[in-house]
Amino acid sequence: MTLERREIVAMDLPVAPDVVWQHLREPYLIRRWYRWDSADLDAEIHRDFVERVAEGHVVEGRGTTRALTWPTHDVVTVRSSVEAPGGTHLTVTRSSHELGSYDGLYDERDAVWTAAAEQLSFALLVQPGQERRTLSVFGLDAGDRRDRLMDRVGLHGVRGVPLGGNVQARRPDGTLLGATLIRKDPDLLVLSLHGITAALMVIEEVPAGSAPPHGTVGAVLSTYGLDDATFEQVRSRWSAWWRSALPRPTGIGI
Repeated sequence: MTLERREIVAMDLPVAPDVVWQHLREPYLIRRWYRWDSADLDAEIHRDFVERVAEGHVVEGRGTTRALTWPTHDVVTVRSSVEAPGGTHLTVTRSSHELGSYDGLYDERDAVWTAAAEQLSFALLVQPGQERRTLSVFGLDAGDRRDRLMDRVGLHGVRGVPLGGNVQARRPDGTLLGATLIRKDPDLLVLSLHGITAALMVIEEVPAGSAPPHGTVGAVLSTYGLDDATFEQVRSRWSAWWRSALPRPTGIGI
């Protein structure tokens, strides 16, 4: 039986295919864009990009398409880009929705791959060669329609902003957040933040049907080039931002 393929990601990057491929094969480079900081990140990278993946390539004319394939039938391909000469066309394809990650409304693996591709693109194009440190929150109650968490954190109008548009949000403490909206999906928002150095924030919104009663919100902030003191300042402001928007203590570490 032939499995139906779905294209989750397709992007052209003005970066040589060899460089993109290296960022998919070298663990220290994968660390600059994959998932988020945790005690298990190195083990996850080894499992996902060393133990469980098969590598292949197909020569087509003067070009080569390289591919990584997982037991779940997820496939990442890297080839020369027609749209960006000298650059790379990157795709992520998956088989028809898996019961394990898809509940009829939301596919967690789709969201993971989409976020990962945006983080890879940012690491290659905006912060090349820089080590990454992340901050994250997960599983926060999204609130009901009259009291949405996204409104409380100052992002109430973000979905009305066009791609490439400027976002200005006022945090609960009164400080302003400036950003550019670079992706807008039903369950995912990606913002390039303006600040001391460019950072990337990926916000995941799980619908209420998948996480009753209101849905949940999670976010990952990827920072680059910050010294320890500055990173601790960012960590403090990040924690205060999300904590001050919660209606009551939840026990969720932020």
